Amino acid sequence: MAIELIKDDGMIEAWKPRPLERMSDGGGLFLLAARVPGRRHAWRLDYTFERKRVTLSLGVYPKVELQLAREKAREIQRLVARGIDPSAQRKAQRAAFMEALDAERRVLKGEVPKNCFEDVARRWYATRESEWVGAYGSKVIRRLERHVFPYIGLKQIASIEPPEILEVCRRVESQGTLETAHRALEHCSNVFRFGIAEHLLKTDPCRDLRGALKKPVVKHFAAITKPRELAELLKAIHAYSGSLVTRSALQLAPMLFLRPGEFRKARWDEFDLDNAIWFVPSQRMKRTKVQKDGGEPHFVPLPRQAVAVLEELYYLTGKTDFVFPAEGRSGRSMSDGTLNAALRVLGYTSDIATGHGFRATARTLLREALSIDREIIELQLAHEVKDANGRAYNRAEFLDARKAMMQKWADYLDDLREGRSDYRTHAELPEFVPVTKRRAAQSHASAV
Repeated sequence: MAIELIKDDGMIEAWKPRPLERMSDGGGLFLLAARVPGRRHAWRLDYTFERKRVTLSLGVYPKVELQLAREKAREIQRLVARGIDPSAQRKAQRAAFMEALDAERRVLKGEVPKNCFEDVARRWYATRESEWVGAYGSKVIRRLERHVFPYIGLKQIASIEPPEILEVCRRVESQGTLETAHRALEHCSNVFRFGIAEHLLKTDPCRDLRGALKKPVVKHFAAITKPRELAELLKAIHAYSGSLVTRSALQLAPMLFLRPGEFRKARWDEFDLDNAIWFVPSQRMKRTKVQKDGGEPHFVPLPRQAVAVLEELYYLTGKTDFVFPAEGRSGRSMSDGTLNAALRVLGYTSDIATGHGFRATARTLLREALSIDREIIELQLAHEVKDANGRAYNRAEFLDARKAMMQKWADYLDDLREGRSDYRTHAELPEFVPVTKRRAAQSHASAV
């Protein structure tokens, strides 16, 4: 320390400074006068660390008297001499103190420690939840709560190593739920990458676990794709003696081939039977939440046969909201198991035919038996279709083709059921020409 310029506390007591005037004690230590008269003066210390001038607060006078201020100043100078930045040290101590307080608060409130895996995972989930459909978001958090949090949830996220994550996922894998194990690993990776964005760790430990889990066997919904076998099913549906609602659903499901959730929740106000159109709301389609909220409805052209079934059904359920209401449960649609249960009554087990399988039936036979263009089929199935001209072009140009396709498909199903089809392959049947090709051919003929 330099010369101690302030003689004693009496000198300070007699001091009548202007606002923010300084009384120097030497060596960088000084007393800063209060900004407002009558307030306490504050001790400050200027020091240089790594060529940067830093000012630290040492308390207020007279709570910190002259000798105590000098002792604090000497301690800070010793730290500087040892290559330690007192300001950085003080900030670290303050941060540690606040973390300790926060940890105590979390314990009292029953919360998990800050920046442990569960804490970061729940923050990640909160940022993504609004982007997901409710059912999907619920599955994500349930998987984490059931399969991950109990084992690594309380560990600090930066301390978790790949073997620990692998052990968690293999515990799920050992239960035979391979798909869930892969999903759990995917969710963990998303949490770690969120932690990287928050500067909590540098790398995703899941990155080193690719290929470490068994690959799940992809199981498709059972579907009939042979014309002769489909004919037998259609005959069985035609002879179904259950309720009219279930019978109508069985007749329409293979004809319109929507996903069961899109189909069974149909409402009468979605139909325009005079123009043979069904607009399935975007919210019920298999889309992202953004697409559901702002997307256009899915267009389903109704063949003559579908209109006839719906007109008959309207006399029974037209006064209700749902086209296929649940039996004995007012205000609810047919359950997701009704169609499959009806198929079981007809003798078709789950490994032979399912309600969802009618989509595969249509996709296969529209192409193989009727030679329909693949992109038209995919559009009617509500699948994404890559098109350089954009989806608007597809909607504008293929509506007529889709109407023609749906009618041709319904006629084909009737031919199968009534035995008018000889089950020929597409190579032996007349070619279906989409409306766009017809228009091009007509334009060419006119030009010639």
